[in-house]
This record gives sequence, structure tokens and C-alpha cells, in this order.
Amino acid sequence: MQLQFNSIFEPGLPGNKWYTVFEKFWPTYQKWLKSKGHENFPSLESSIDALKRYMPEMVTTYNILCSLVGDNPVAHRFLTGFQPPVYVSGCSQLVMSSTNAKLIRNYDYHPNLMEGTILNTSWNGKKVMVVGDSLIGALDGMNEDGLAVSHTFGGRKSVGVGFGIPFILRYVLEFCSNVKEAVDVLCRIPSHMSYNVTVVDKSGEFKTVQLAPGLAPVISDTVFTTNHQDKIDWPENAAFNGTIERSTFLQSLMTDKGLNENSILNSFLNTPLYNTRFTEGFGTLYTAVYKPSENVMQLHWPNKFIEHTFDNFQESDCLIKYDQSIDNAPHFEFSKHYQMDNITRTNDITAMLNSGDKSFKPITEY
Repeated sequence: MQLQFNSIFEPGLPGNKWYTVFEKFWPTYQKWLKSKGHENFPSLESSIDALKRYMPEMVTTYNILCSLVGDNPVAHRFLTGFQPPVYVSGCSQLVMSSTNAKLIRNYDYHPNLMEGTILNTSWNGKKVMVVGDSLIGALDGMNEDGLAVSHTFGGRKSVGVGFGIPFILRYVLEFCSNVKEAVDVLCRIPSHMSYNVTVVDKSGEFKTVQLAPGLAPVISDTVFTTNHQDKIDWPENAAFNGTIERSTFLQSLMTDKGLNENSILNSFLNTPLYNTRFTEGFGTLYTAVYKPSENVMQLHWPNKFIEHTFDNFQESDCLIKYDQSIDNAPHFEFSKHYQMDNITRTNDITAMLNSGDKSFKPITEY
């Protein structure tokens, strides 16, 4: 099994290089939307209204992206990031808390659903490096102000009205410069599924925000997260991805007085944090290390790594070979384990857009 990771540098507004990414992956995304009945749901009009309401600063960039893809209303709707189909990943993340705080995370997912794009852009006047997803979204990333962000799935079955997390993380990196600004945004923009989002800035400040549909965001100084929030809400998923076992391991890791960056990285590249069930949709596709005070982004694998900075970003293609083979589809399907209610009805979306309350009051735990 192998994956290609492509590092792409396109300064300024999105253009031909971003469109090359779109051409490569859009057919797969369109097939996914069709298979989930989301080609035209919600409506393009509702999706644009949601974007204007919650991410108004992104509208100019959004219009440029739409002009690049041409007359394609399905793509236009998808690029708003509003109300995508459900998807379930794994992931572990940890903050090395110090003056020079670092954010380390494993991204666990099915390799057939990985773009493998490392995109360096400046769409809104701020340089941003991300591991890309959903064409414009971010699985994790950092901006030139020294703000880094990543997420893990929150382990809840609920699906609500909101945006896909890659689009929210992109917005955070485009328009926030520090942890406080990022937390404000995360508490304001609704996420359609549950996630644990950790943000770190170059001052060493960090916060973790628990997001879940229908619940107030919870802000904490949690140093690590896996795939649950406070308690197990979805036992089948928790058993599948070993979230408790990984969390317990991270807890014990943090008590090690000899802990340093190399030892933590080595732990993320080995069991139980490093996962090899690729066929089942739970394999570690990369380990990311963000060093905000140094503006350094690294992607690691057991026998290779890539390093980028804003001052030295080299376009490249990196072929990663994994020891496992895979088949063509993940075995853990959300719909097979949880028959969700149809809570994303058009009237729910309309109610949200017509509501006078534009934010969610967070719960803070320190």
C-alpha cells in the first residue's frame, strides 16, 4: 500500500494550482455526495446563506473558488462546507506544554479517503500551511502568526446542523492569530459532528474545545485527546478504535519525567497510538508535529519525514509506502453502527439561519 503526499505552494489568491487539486479529487467527492443523497442537499441558497452568516470573511475567497470551477452548482454547494455527509475518523493528539509548546497528532483514517495534499497559500493575506481535505479544508495546520490547530473525532453519534470540521479549521487559520481568537471562532461556528479541537500559539498558550451538536462547547486545558468526550457515548465506536486504551497510554506518557519531543514522537509512531488497520478505515496515515514558535510543520512516518517552514517551503511529491495492503472500502460505516434520525431536515436548517442567536455559549473547565 502506498500514498502520494504532494506539497503545493500557491501564494496569493487561489488559482491554477488549487484548480489542479479540484480536478483531481472532485469526481470522487461528487460520487460521495451522490451516494449519500447530498448532491443538492441542503440547497445552494441555504448553504451560501450559512457561509455568509458564520464565515462572512470567506465569501470573497469562496466566490473566486466558484469562478475557477465554473458552472457547477453541486461543487459550489460543497465548497461552502455547510452540512456535508457524515464521516468518522479516529486520531490522537497531544500538546507538549512549555514556553515553546508543540502540537503532535496522528491522523487515523482510511487511505482511500486521503487527499495527501500539503497546501501553502495566502488567500486572505495570511500565510497558511495545512494538510488538506474537502478541497479547501484542513485536517490540521498552522499559520504565519504561529497558530496551530488539529482535531480528533469526539465519539458521539449525534449529527446536527452545521459545517464540516475541515472548513471550520481552515477558517480559524485564515482569520485568527492566537488561541483566544481561535476559541471564540470555534464556539461561534456550529459543527455538524462532534470533535475535540486543540489550538496552540507561539506564546505557548493552548486550549482544547469539545464540540458536539446540540451541546455547548466545552473549553479546557486538556493536554491530550483521543476519540471520546468525558464519557463514552458510542460504545461500538470506542471499542473499534480503542479510544480508552490510547487515552490511558497518553495519560501514563505524561507522567514520564524523562519526556521529550523525540520520545513523544516515537510513541506516536508505535502502538497503541500508531494504528495499522487500514482496511477497516483505522490506520495512521501520518503523524504531524507543529512547532508554532519556530513556524515549523513536520509530517512523520516510521521511516521518513517532511519538514516545511513558511520561509522554506519546497514543492515536492513524496511517496509513502506502508507495510499493509488494503481493499477498496472502509469496513466501519457510520450508518451500519448507528441509524441516525433525520435531524438535518430543511426546516431545521431554515430555523438555524433565521435564529437571532448567532453563537453557542461555551462551558469552560479549568
